[in-house]
Amino acid sequence: MDNNTLKDSIEQALKAQFDAHFIKAEMDYDFPVFTVKVDAIHDVLSYLKQTEGLGFHFLTTLCVIHMPDQTGAEFGVMYQLHNMHSNQRIRVKTWLSKDNVHIPTASDLWPAANWMERQEFDFFGVKFDGHPNLTRILNMDEMNYYPMRKEYPLEDGSRDDKNDKMFGR
Repeated sequence: MDNNTLKDSIEQALKAQFDAHFIKAEMDYDFPVFTVKVDAIHDVLSYLKQTEGLGFHFLTTLCVIHMPDQTGAEFGVMYQLHNMHSNQRIRVKTWLSKDNVHIPTASDLWPAANWMERQEFDFFGVKFDGHPNLTRILNMDEMNYYPMRKEYPLEDGSRDDKNDKMFGR
């Protein structure tokens, strides 16, 4: 089955099962991508894993992106799933508001999500509700900010020892 056919068949299945929570399906660089509302993300992931004929049993990637200019949907959470029997891969996305960075854990579906969710919590502050041990994994526990958020300047504006003309600025 080619990727366009895969996209169409999964789109139909998701619309039939989760119509009110389904946002869109698209091809992104020949990769099927499905966007759903956050309140249905756990059910959608469970459906994609457990439904006969779909069988996305392997969670390849779980990551977060911060888009501060995207008002009301500043944080994106992306799951990349793999059906190893048919060698098919898809992405499932959802968006969170900066005012509510809570999303259900997927660690009950895929144990590998445990560390992935801890990493994304550590760097972006997304709270995976129901996670068995949502604590920092790479940064110090005393850290009171999330370093991958685009809330901080890239450079220290107080430095006067730099010669910007050397760097084309």
